[in-house]
Amino acid sequence: MLLKSKGYGIKLATLVLVDIFVINFSSLLALLVRFDFMYSAISEKYITYAAYYAPVNTLIILLVMILCKLYKSIWSYASIHEVFFIMEATVISAAIQVVMMWGVFKYRMPIGYHIFYFICLGAGLTIPRFGYRLLRMMKRTKAEKTERVMIVGAGQAGMTLANELKISAHLDKKLVCFVDDNVSKKGRYLVGVEIAGTRHDIPKLVAKKQIDSIYIAIPSASRKTLKEIISICNETGKEVKTLPGLYQLVNEEVAVSQLRDVQIEDLLGREPVKTDMTEISKNITGKTVLVTGGGGSIGSELCRQIASYAPKRLIILDIYENNAYEIQQELTRKYGGSLDLVTLIGSVRNTNRVNTIFEKYKPEVVFHAAAHKHVPLMEESPNEAIKNNVFGTFKTAAAAGRYGVEKFVLISTDKAVNPTNIMGASKRLCEMIVQYFNTIYDTEFVAVRFGNVLGSNGSVIPLFKKQIAEGGPVTVTHPEITRFFMTIPEAVSLVLQAETYAKGGEIFVLDMGEPVKIDMLARNLIRLSGYEPDVDIKVVYTGLRPGEKLYEEILMDEEGLQDTANHMIHIGKPIEMNYEEFIKELQKLKEACEKDVEDEEIKKYVSIMVPTYVQNSFS
Repeated sequence: MLLKSKGYGIKLATLVLVDIFVINFSSLLALLVRFDFMYSAISEKYITYAAYYAPVNTLIILLVMILCKLYKSIWSYASIHEVFFIMEATVISAAIQVVMMWGVFKYRMPIGYHIFYFICLGAGLTIPRFGYRLLRMMKRTKAEKTERVMIVGAGQAGMTLANELKISAHLDKKLVCFVDDNVSKKGRYLVGVEIAGTRHDIPKLVAKKQIDSIYIAIPSASRKTLKEIISICNETGKEVKTLPGLYQLVNEEVAVSQLRDVQIEDLLGREPVKTDMTEISKNITGKTVLVTGGGGSIGSELCRQIASYAPKRLIILDIYENNAYEIQQELTRKYGGSLDLVTLIGSVRNTNRVNTIFEKYKPEVVFHAAAHKHVPLMEESPNEAIKNNVFGTFKTAAAAGRYGVEKFVLISTDKAVNPTNIMGASKRLCEMIVQYFNTIYDTEFVAVRFGNVLGSNGSVIPLFKKQIAEGGPVTVTHPEITRFFMTIPEAVSLVLQAETYAKGGEIFVLDMGEPVKIDMLARNLIRLSGYEPDVDIKVVYTGLRPGEKLYEEILMDEEGLQDTANHMIHIGKPIEMNYEEFIKELQKLKEACEKDVEDEEIKKYVSIMVPTYVQNSFS
């Protein structure tokens, strides 16, 4: 800061000295101009008047310039506003000069002198200031490696960004053109740069104008629009950056430094989920909350967000000690002694362990995230999927009802809808279990169903990133396979919001927009990493895996759909079921698991309980 202040002081002092020279030189020049540059023709008394008045004139004009803010402007960013400041100072200074010389000092100078002085002073104050900006721009054009930039969006944000590119310290960047979807702007100019076309012209303009980087400056654009523009930009293979959002424009934070790399979330084509934090706080603050599977991707984010709402106590339960330790340390570093945090190691399959935890800590709210979720692995070990997912849920939910938990929230998945794999079918059974317990206990049992989570353990994004880092190939099971996606924070905020809506028995569903093609996702990720798909990094199709289907569904036909106060969250009506028959079949499934029967036998039992389960479907 000291160095910056010193540098500013030197610049200011230099500018004041230049202005002092300009003020006095303008007086001499005005006399010369008035007498046609014939010095001998100038009366000696005029020279004497000008010399005697010079100190007073200099002091007065410097004060006027201070009042007109000419020493507060940043001249490397000089614009039309600074011109008005100079004109204001010049008019006031010239008027004061006439009054002082004629009225106070009785110096009768020629009228032409005052007119020419006004002109010379205005020019003299303007030239040094805008000359500094001009020199910076000329320096930019001489840069050896100039990055040619296109800005998408010829609005306020685009103009602000353009001005910084043209006059800031980013001397290695040159703004070449704008593009904007407003066709009436095409062919016009903004800050001296052509608006050359619309988004559809981006590929040909990039080639024609040799663009190196594309900056997207449309903070108000919807996620869908942003996705479409990014997809077009990605086709060019050039670097793409974007402004984070509309709030940056409101806060006047539109700048090159605010630009960020395009993230995979930008390609979802869906607005972020918004939640009612006040309602969530009412249901979490001051309560004892248990999160099973608290060290996993979803579980750990649940713990992070729950901790921010000041619970009475947060209990993390996980069978994997490393995961539990990491989230424990993270929360301890952040909250210290202000958070009553209990971290427990244990399995939800252990009845005694689960009952002991509920009896000792008496949780009021339970988020059940403990589950096996990897589809191919569970296809090879269906017995373990059922033991952990189904009976782990049964034992935890039973304990919740028995020990008077207020609300029990099951983390479910879109794979539970018309499942084609044992993992999805096991999750459907979990939904049926919480639906069953909701009928026999006062606890409000609900399920929250959502699609794939970006960046979670075992999801495609980390896999693709690893494959790209290794030089490829990137493996996609099928060119037409699609999935719904959301971010981990979004998924968790939905879960917390659902808990506030819960009355018991509901299956909450997120409106996740349009499904995303995994093939397109892989190719975009390759481009975002700076490579060309099938040129630098190969995309290889490996074929659908056992239990995998081309598309996921969010609701079964029988469930219907109801709205909630949050337009992104809906409620699926539970399917009517014979609970007595369900418990009988569940007992048979349990006995089969305990006997470790063949995999196909387990799947057969499951298909009886979940009629929509179709084994190994590739539809």
